Amino acid sequence: MIVTPGQRADCTQFKPVLEKIRVPKSGPGRPRKTPDSVVADKAYSNGPCREYLRCRGIRHTIPEKTDSQAARLRKGSRGGRPPGFDEDRYKKRNNVERAINRLKQHRAVATRYDKRRYVYLGTATAAALTIWLRT
Repeated sequence: MIVTPGQRADCTQFKPVLEKIRVPKSGPGRPRKTPDSVVADKAYSNGPCREYLRCRGIRHTIPEKTDSQAARLRKGSRGGRPPGFDEDRYKKRNNVERAINRLKQHRAVATRYDKRRYVYLGTATAAALTIWLRT
């Protein structure tokens, strides 16, 4: 988890979140730093996010915004081809949305009474732990 101010856009934290990911191995050895794939919503459908994923070799399923699609079509053949999009993989993203909604069931997480970042991070972590222990 990364805590940011409420008015900060989500896509600005895309790289820091992906760099904190550690995928544990079943046997001995260091955890992997690169996930197999990423599924995100339209907020992450911008050039820098897609370029970052391409450079790291991470497959992604991100829907294209209608305004960027119109701009690409307006350019004609210079606009390039549309990004690939797998609807079946994107439908599974609702698991993440439901997990966020379960976190927001905790009043302190939803309203963010805590003024300091580290205190709010502790509150969100405690809420995540209680959800995890109940399941």
